[in-house]
Amino acid sequence: MNTATILVVDDEPAIADMIATALELAGYRCLRADNAQQAHALVIDERPDLVLLDWMMPGTSGLELARRLRRNELTAKVPIIMLTAKGEEDNRIQGLEAGADDYITKPFSTRELVARAKAVLRRSTGVDSEEPLAAGSLVVDRLARRVLCEGKPVELGPTEYRLLEFFMLHPERAYTRAQLLDHVWGGNVYIDERTVDVHIRRLRKALEPGGQDALVQTVRGTGYRFSAHS
Repeated sequence: MNTATILVVDDEPAIADMIATALELAGYRCLRADNAQQAHALVIDERPDLVLLDWMMPGTSGLELARRLRRNELTAKVPIIMLTAKGEEDNRIQGLEAGADDYITKPFSTRELVARAKAVLRRSTGVDSEEPLAAGSLVVDRLARRVLCEGKPVELGPTEYRLLEFFMLHPERAYTRAQLLDHVWGGNVYIDERTVDVHIRRLRKALEPGGQDALVQTVRGTGYRFSAHS
């Protein structure tokens, strides 16, 4: 079974159903959106591994959404496959220049769609999303969503897990509370920045028995970083 999450963005329910069914049968987790605004919120909050994006939608087009995703640091690297009835070369070039990683012209077979999705996922950084993360005796098993310290399980809440995973993916870099809110909680969640401090304390407390709490460091005047160096 695959564990990648794919966001299907299409305002035609029959087509979206067909795509989602094919992807789920192939083992992928699917999210659905029928307009650009809903899709953008899901990309921010759910961090899908791939977006299948219809070009023609009411309101904001898929083409404009692709450009918007590429302009935002948080979403710039999300792989995109454009789905469209526009098959002319100029349209394909326009879609690719907007940031699409691939382009599929309607009508298409679901077998081709799944094969293209697999190919883009292999090329993207998302293919390594199952690789464990390690810092000394601290290990995050991303496939099982489990944390171990010296081989013993560490009990973390879902937010503390996401915090630790984010920190271990981006070691030695200081982040402000606002940046952590954007990356870990999602840009559409409006909560007090002091909430970050609460979850940092919970994360440190969970890591303390294994002596790994010092990895999560306070950077005075900035925020926090994950570092093996004191």
